[in-house]
Amino acid sequence: MPLPPHHDGSATYVPEQEPALGQTVPVFVRVPADADVRQVHVRTTGDGEPRFAEASVDRRAGGDVWWRADVEVRNPVSNYRFMLTGGTGYRWLNAAGLVDHDVPDNGDFKLVSYAPPPAWARDAVIYQIFPDRFARSAAADGRTAPDWAIACDWDTPVIGRGPETPRQFYGGDLDGITERLDHLDRLGVNSVYLTPIFPARSNHRYDAASFDTVDPLLGGDAALARLAAAVRARGWRLLGDITSNHTGDAHEWFTRAASDVNAHERELYYFDEATGDYESWSGVKSLPKLNWGSAELRRRFATAGDSLLRRWLRPPYGLDGWRVDVANMTGRRGADAYTHEVARLLREVVADTRPDGLLLAEHGHDHTGDLDRDGWHGTMNYVGFTDPIWSWLRRGDAPVPNFLGTPGGAPRRDAGAVLATMNTYRSLISWRSYVHSWQLLGSHDSARIRTVVGDAARQEVAAGLLATMPGTPVVFAGDELGLTGSNGEGSRTPMPWHRPERWDQHTFAAYRSLLALRRGEPALRHGGLRWVHADPDTLVFLREAPTGSVLVLARRAPGAPLRLSGLPAGENIHGGGPALRPDPTGVVTLPADGPTFQAWRLP
Repeated sequence: MPLPPHHDGSATYVPEQEPALGQTVPVFVRVPADADVRQVHVRTTGDGEPRFAEASVDRRAGGDVWWRADVEVRNPVSNYRFMLTGGTGYRWLNAAGLVDHDVPDNGDFKLVSYAPPPAWARDAVIYQIFPDRFARSAAADGRTAPDWAIACDWDTPVIGRGPETPRQFYGGDLDGITERLDHLDRLGVNSVYLTPIFPARSNHRYDAASFDTVDPLLGGDAALARLAAAVRARGWRLLGDITSNHTGDAHEWFTRAASDVNAHERELYYFDEATGDYESWSGVKSLPKLNWGSAELRRRFATAGDSLLRRWLRPPYGLDGWRVDVANMTGRRGADAYTHEVARLLREVVADTRPDGLLLAEHGHDHTGDLDRDGWHGTMNYVGFTDPIWSWLRRGDAPVPNFLGTPGGAPRRDAGAVLATMNTYRSLISWRSYVHSWQLLGSHDSARIRTVVGDAARQEVAAGLLATMPGTPVVFAGDELGLTGSNGEGSRTPMPWHRPERWDQHTFAAYRSLLALRRGEPALRHGGLRWVHADPDTLVFLREAPTGSVLVLARRAPGAPLRLSGLPAGENIHGGGPALRPDPTGVVTLPADGPTFQAWRLP
């Protein structure tokens, strides 16, 4: 079956990856020579008005005709789509794919002229660490557990649900992380993301009691400086986690606001002056919600020279950016709609403090309306990657909760539905926002991927997709060892450094090999995405770049050999499968075994 016409926002199709407002840039669409396409137009909507321009044939190569059109970057986000005309009429090609009916503009391709994300982010492979559960240094033994905590031995089972859950205290610290960086090096990551490190009254620390210092239980400011220096010495990046939606109820801002109706801090939160009650995150009273309508909050949090956002980006800590907790709710409350203002403000401050800083939003559902602005560089792509991968690879009949707890959990779906979900969310944002979003198989807020899929073979398929699809891959500490957990809190398992029998060495080797594959193949970091085939148990796609392409096969179960046309010969670079060799009719055959993950390098 021949491949359909194709365009995406990668450099193969849009050579100018950082367009400026007012610039005219070439865009290319690739059409099989035998397709019913006689003419191509590009449709733009500059200033809200549709306009058409005829494309011209740029070249013919490999059985394809490459058409070129010019698009003016008329607005900060400029939409365009292609109209392909043949003997039976016209069809549209937009970011959602090829359709024979009229569709809204929100699925069009997009050129974004806002300042681009930092260049290093495209090559990042991120390792997420929940500090209390990663590693203890010798100094941790001399620290006394706080009054809110239940002190736990490193082997104490994690309680995944109940009043004890946020109080279990294992005593991991930042020097413990520094001492274990060789493990991350062996795995093949190059960036470290820490969940919150500020003082709090829980093990997760999302209820910050201060933003002015690193929690002494983690080793304090000096330990963060030591970790940052060790990370920089390896040429890596270090990212922090900030809560812009709320503080903890022990935060000095809130305690002053709650104790004095005339306190300056009162305006930083939402108080009902008649009752004294206050707004909080999802009704959890220990997490009072910040009021971004307050100029004083904006100053303290962001714009002041000594603001919390700036301080930790500067030496000796030098964080390379922030993951913003509950970014989707930040600035939203009833009629208040400050989210985009806040995102813009935080990005301005981060860029002013360090131009190569990253600002990444947590968003658990439809993130598409919050991206492609001058705010968040990307999002945690739970809905467009994590949930569909879970749905496709989950095993067994036990319910698997999705990220936000939809009743019934993650359903079991075939590849067609999975692909439709991925394409729907991808089509509603620019290529830039898509490739700078974090792709993850799980996090400290979700079940573990091993629990979802049930075995090492399917986890390797999931990890293969993580390593080869567009976006920034994020590995939650312990996934590479095959650790398990049925929900977010239950997945926060201490790393079993002293229990090598709990390490799944096959899974570790698979992650290491797959991350090396990503580092070694430019197409996997900078290439486009072209879907080749999907059946219930199989996904096949191409990552195409000017330097070459990679063909990927992911199977969740064995099936019949897959015969595809229109592909060249290729060398197997992961999975141990045969080389691709077209037969006299131009057909290549992909392996039938499964579960399996295979990749081939194409010219």
